[in-house]
Amino acid sequence: MSLTALVLAGSRGPGDPLAVYAGVSHKALIDVAGTPMIERVVAALAAVEEVSRIVVMIEIPEQLRESASLRAAAGKCELQIIAAADSPSSSVAAGLQQLGTPLLVTTADHALLRSEWLRYFLDHCPRDVDACAALARSEAVLKALPATRRTWLRFRGARYSGCNLFFFATPAAIGIARTWRAFEAERKQPLKMVTRLGWSVALRYLVGQLSLKAALQRLGRLSGARLAVVEMPFGLAAVDVDKPSDLDLVRGLLA
Repeated sequence: MSLTALVLAGSRGPGDPLAVYAGVSHKALIDVAGTPMIERVVAALAAVEEVSRIVVMIEIPEQLRESASLRAAAGKCELQIIAAADSPSSSVAAGLQQLGTPLLVTTADHALLRSEWLRYFLDHCPRDVDACAALARSEAVLKALPATRRTWLRFRGARYSGCNLFFFATPAAIGIARTWRAFEAERKQPLKMVTRLGWSVALRYLVGQLSLKAALQRLGRLSGARLAVVEMPFGLAAVDVDKPSDLDLVRGLLA
């Protein structure tokens, strides 16, 4: 299987607090252990045998198109730098339309990303679904980082953290991006979000009685796509660099 990998490298625009904190022009260029985050991510993707093309979506493509070190990180893979859309969900939707499926998606701030994590994720994605996401249980995350403080996805019997890894296997997966985009548009209107989910589902989630299976089934009905989750045994796979404390943590881990 020849696979395209999409790296979402968007930022919060001019004056991104994390870029300012790190003293760089763009979040994706932040140095971690001597290498910009975007290059670490691209190198991890390039080490996966099936990945033949890596596409980076960023607001100002010119920032990266002339980077010899980024092209070196891509190794044998074709490397494309294209313009990002105005949100992560819109970028994924655009990526699916332009690049097709299968499509492996991650983010430029996944600074600890390792090829073995990608290998595990791809190997464990069920073959009978349209899209798959990686989650790590709280037990795995806390074993790797006992003092971490996170916002958990709380389902009946388990808590999870997202790992910024997604696999869109078939064209039907575009429904996931469209549903995601609808939720993004309504993020400041909780009543609309609850109505879209359904009151029963929303209330069960709020009181901790919604199972992960039931949540996937509801999202599947909303999006018209078959969904699955891969539980990652690697707690560090749930770490991204979204704020200064994350950057300090990652730099400390790799020091």
